[in-house]
Amino acid sequence: MNIVLLGYGKMGKVIEKIALSRGHNIVARIDVNNRDEFEALTPNQVDVVIEFSHPLAAFDNVKTCIEKGFPVVSGTTGWLEKKPEIEALTLATKGAFFWSSNYSIGVNIFFQLNKMLAKLMNPQKQYAVSSTEIHHTEKKDSPSGTAITIAEGLIEHLDGKDTWVNNAIPAANEVAIWSAREGKVPGTHIVKYISDIDQIEIMHQAHGREGFALGAVIAGEWLAGKQGIFGMDDLLAN
Repeated sequence: MNIVLLGYGKMGKVIEKIALSRGHNIVARIDVNNRDEFEALTPNQVDVVIEFSHPLAAFDNVKTCIEKGFPVVSGTTGWLEKKPEIEALTLATKGAFFWSSNYSIGVNIFFQLNKMLAKLMNPQKQYAVSSTEIHHTEKKDSPSGTAITIAEGLIEHLDGKDTWVNNAIPAANEVAIWSAREGKVPGTHIVKYISDIDQIEIMHQAHGREGFALGAVIAGEWLAGKQGIFGMDDLLAN
């Protein structure tokens, strides 16, 4: 499979290593310094683009991929207010767009576990729910896209919760997300239910970037040849 890496930072380099180990070819490694190389590529040269760039650049990067007819796997967070525009463009052009806030298989299992626990906890009004996310100091967006997905899972299944708030005391209808940036932490996410008498907690802790990178490459393999809008639920269901 011919892959373009759109964004060649630390994550891009780990994706490259895993893609090569799985027998794929890296057609181009694109960053801010060689954007012209990306513009020159044509669909017959590219099976999939894997985009891990910057929140401020992600929308334009993904939009260009769709316009050029490149299937794109995007893992950049912090730009989701414009995601509906990408989805509309994908459908209009019969393109292929795959997005996830987190490509780790373990995290996506955690998403499902979070929803299951929320269903169980919904009748137990004596518990206050909150979530915590900890990432490395180089992460640009806060809260993380993963933390937002977790909060959305809570909102879906907890009566009376309809929004989230970051690093602020929550109102009754809000889910609190507490975000921290520490050292080189790849990613830790915790959901807590606390009452006067006990506490229930689930946690996912990444040990490195490899799990995220492997999931992104697997998503690229899965997306090749498809049309439509997809996410990790679609991949894991097959």
